[in-house]
Amino acid sequence: MKKLLLLISGFISVNTFAQNADSIQIIPKIKWTHNVQTGLNITQSSFSENWKGGGISSISYGGFLNVLSKYQGKVWSINSDLQLQLGFLNNGKQTTKNSDRIFYDLKAGRKIAKHWDLFVSSNFQTQFQEGYLYGKRSDGGDSLVSLFMAPAYLTSSLGLEYKPVSYFWARLGVGTLRQTFVMDDALSARKAYGLENAGDKIRNQAIVQAIMSYDKDVMKNINLKFRSATNWDYIKFDKVGSIVQRFDLNLTMKVNKYINTNIQAVVLYDYDQDKDWQRSQILSLGILYNWAR
Repeated sequence: MKKLLLLISGFISVNTFAQNADSIQIIPKIKWTHNVQTGLNITQSSFSENWKGGGISSISYGGFLNVLSKYQGKVWSINSDLQLQLGFLNNGKQTTKNSDRIFYDLKAGRKIAKHWDLFVSSNFQTQFQEGYLYGKRSDGGDSLVSLFMAPAYLTSSLGLEYKPVSYFWARLGVGTLRQTFVMDDALSARKAYGLENAGDKIRNQAIVQAIMSYDKDVMKNINLKFRSATNWDYIKFDKVGSIVQRFDLNLTMKVNKYINTNIQAVVLYDYDQDKDWQRSQILSLGILYNWAR
């Protein structure tokens, strides 16, 4: 009889738990928001052989993929930002790159005060294909200056983040390790990109990093993205080349749901790459597909 009562009691307990399982939240569900953008940009010009105004027929084409995922909880936040871009310019008989980027940023933050988070982050940057300086060799040939993983930058950071509004944030990473990878034998033998010794593949730097990001629709169908990143080397803080600065500007103007005009501009100062400021600018018209959830 006792065994029968225990069996009935156990059955009732299991049944009661099953009926109320939906109301028992052992592990809270994480709700993410996702935004995916992909597109193709094409620019073309052509001239007849007897065109007296001069010019060379050319076509520029490229594609991009941006994937942004966010989680914002009461205490914790997570951001995952992937940006891929590759484009080419066919100018007469020569084909060259006009855009090439692999960028990934992952950040986790814990709220410590209103608008303030303690964060950890990891950032990776490199490119897909070889890059050349054309006609710069002594024999008039092209000089290889970069390729996939040469250079590549992996930056791991710990610090404070200030986020007063949804479209702007600023980070100060006081404990940051910046690693430069040069996996090409010829470039590493030349001690390219700040390598200390010929043949080295990796350079480690302890730095202070400050980043600001702005991303907002400033007018109807016009979006402005701006990002600045500044690195200070702890070891050579007061020496020439101790600061690396990069500014990225992206202005997108939508013609309709799928057609857009895009302006990209980059300004970079990195003494280990070049003693002067570097600049690039791209104006393109293309097809854009956007998916959000």
